[in-house]
Amino acid sequence: MLDLIVKTSTDLAPDVRAAMKTALEQEPAGTRSAQALTIIAQNIDQAAQGEGAICQDTGMPTFEIHAPIGLDQAWMTRQIEEAIAEATRRGKLRPNSVDSVTGKNSGNNLGPGTPVVHFTQWDRDEIEVKLLLKGGGCENTNTQYSLPIELPYLGRADRTLDGVRKCILHAVWLAQGKGCSPGAVGVCIGGDRATGYAHAKRQLFRPLYDVNPNPALAELEASVMTTVNVLGIGTMGFGGRTTLIGCKAGALNRLPASFFVSVAYDCWAFRRLGVVLDPRDGSIVRWLYRDPAHPSLPMLDQAGFQRSGREVVLTAPLSEEQVRSLKVGDVVLLNGMMYTGRDAVHSYLMKNDPPVDLRGGVLYHCGPVVLNEGETWKMMAAGPTTSIREEPYQADVIRKAGVRAVIGKGGMGAKTLAALEESGAVYLSAIGGAAQFYARCVERVTGVSLLDFGVPEAMWHLQVREFPCIVTMDSHGNSLHKDVEGASAEKLATLAS
Repeated sequence: MLDLIVKTSTDLAPDVRAAMKTALEQEPAGTRSAQALTIIAQNIDQAAQGEGAICQDTGMPTFEIHAPIGLDQAWMTRQIEEAIAEATRRGKLRPNSVDSVTGKNSGNNLGPGTPVVHFTQWDRDEIEVKLLLKGGGCENTNTQYSLPIELPYLGRADRTLDGVRKCILHAVWLAQGKGCSPGAVGVCIGGDRATGYAHAKRQLFRPLYDVNPNPALAELEASVMTTVNVLGIGTMGFGGRTTLIGCKAGALNRLPASFFVSVAYDCWAFRRLGVVLDPRDGSIVRWLYRDPAHPSLPMLDQAGFQRSGREVVLTAPLSEEQVRSLKVGDVVLLNGMMYTGRDAVHSYLMKNDPPVDLRGGVLYHCGPVVLNEGETWKMMAAGPTTSIREEPYQADVIRKAGVRAVIGKGGMGAKTLAALEESGAVYLSAIGGAAQFYARCVERVTGVSLLDFGVPEAMWHLQVREFPCIVTMDSHGNSLHKDVEGASAEKLATLAS
C-alpha cells in the first residue's frame, strides 16, 4: 500500500502523460498556455525523478478495492491507514485531514472519513486496489445538475442525453482555470445525489483511452471531446487549444421524480494508479495503468521552461511604481521574500496584524509540503492553491497590510480587481500543480508563523529565486480571467444545439 501511495502521488500514469504531451504539442509556441504546459511537463519529469509529490495538494486518498469473500476488510483498512500515515511522515502526502468542527489538522492524514475506502466483494482469487488522489481545487469545481434546468448560454437542458451533454459543457466552462485545466471529467447520469457523485468519481478510474461499452454513452463522450476544446479556456484558464483531456460517463437507475447529472472534475495532475495483489501474502502481482518494466518516457526532450528575454525581473519588497508598470500578459521572475497564506491566514489577517511586515510584500496562495529537519525546514512541494476562496478577504488584506503582489491560480473576482487598481497591486498566476517546479525556486525556508494552523495553512517565509509567474490581473483594471470567461461563454453558446 505504501508503494502504491508513493507512486500515485509522484509518478503520473502513462495515459495521462500521453494526453498532456499531446496538449503541449498542439499549443503554438510562445503562447501563455504553451509556457504553462512546458512548466507542467517539466514538473511531471521532476516529480518522477525525485519521487516528490506532483502537486502539493495530495488530495483526498480514495481507495476502490475488490476482494475475495472472507478477507478481513477491517484489518486491510488498518494496513491502508498505516501506509497513509507513513507516506505523510515521508512527505509524499501533505497532511490534509482537518477536523471540520475544531479546524485542527490531524497531521497524519487520518481521521473520520479520511482516507476514503470502498470495498466490493468478488469471486476472483485476487485483490484489486485502485487509488485516486484528487485535490481540493478540482474537488471544489465538482457540480451537480437536476434536469430539466435552464443553463446560462446553453438554454434548457432536458432529461435527454443532449441535456446531459449541455450539463457537461457547462461544468467545464464553469470550472475555467480554477480546477487546474486541462482536466478530465467523470460523469454520472441518474442515481440519487450521494450515489451520483460517488459514481461520477468512480468514472475517473477508467483509462483515458478506453471506449465506453455502452454505445450511447460512448457517443456522448466522443461528442463532448470533439466540441469542448473549442471553448478556448486552455491551460490554467489562460486561453488555448486544450481544455479537457478526457470525459468518462456512467449511468445509474433513478427515481422517476429525479434526474441528476453529477460531474466530478479532475485536474491535469490526474493521479490514479492501481495494483493487483496476491491474497495469500499481499505481494504485488501486477500494476494497473502502468508497466514498471517499461519506464515512462520523459515529457520534455529539452531543458523545460525557456526564457524569451522579455521577462520582468523583480525583487521583493516591491514598489507601487514597479507594480503599476506591469500589464496583463507580462511574465515575471520574482526574487526575494514571499509569504504563504491560505484560508486560515486570510481569516486571521482580517482581525489581527500580520505576523510579518507585508508592506510591499508578496503573498502566495500556497499550502506547501514541508518537512521538519530539526533546526531547518525542507520544502518538498510548493505549487499554488485556488485563489477564488480568498475573494471575501483579499481586497481588505491588500489595503490593510500593504501587499503589492498576490500569487495564486484560477484568478479572483471584481472586489479584488478593484483593490488592485486602487492600491497599486497585482495578481500573478503561478502554474497549478507544478509543485516540484516551484519547490526548486525556493532557496530557503527562513521561518514560519501561525504553525498552530497546521502545515498547509501556516504562513511560511520563503526566500525565492527566479520564481516565474504571469500577470493575469493588473493595477489598471484588466483581468485575463474575466476576458477568457467572456470569450469562452460566447463560444459555449454556439454549442447549444
